[in-house]
Amino acid sequence: MSKGCITDGQSVLDMINNFDRPAEAFADGLYADTDTYADGFENEPGKRFPKAGAGAEAGVGRAGARWSIFQAEAKGPNASASAEAKGLEAGAMARAEVGGASASAGPVGVNVGLGVDTGVKFGPTKIEAKVLGTGVTLGSTMGVSLFWK
Repeated sequence: MSKGCITDGQSVLDMINNFDRPAEAFADGLYADTDTYADGFENEPGKRFPKAGAGAEAGVGRAGARWSIFQAEAKGPNASASAEAKGLEAGAMARAEVGGASASAGPVGVNVGLGVDTGVKFGPTKIEAKVLGTGVTLGSTMGVSLFWK
């Protein structure tokens, strides 16, 4: 989506894609956004590597900032759904959240909040599956999620 910031820390390709991203800050009360995109092989931040996707989100209250490989965001109650194919990875996820905050500096990210995810993501090094916030991640990253994001 146009302003959504963070899922987790960034991959090496994401950092290369965004190292020269200009500074941006935003704050919204009520918001509703939809977005579709198909980018790749352009010498612009966020468009260097092929990716395609679509998403929609709506909520009450959000604020964030991003610059280069750094980003931070806080959100009030919200719901979103997205699907993306990027490189050898693909997935679709729906999320409902009471509120949350997240930040990342390159590959290191933190995400706290009260919400649930449902969907699947897969790639050559890992697969993730969640139903109402409960699920597993297997592969290069291992994890178990129980009733929260």
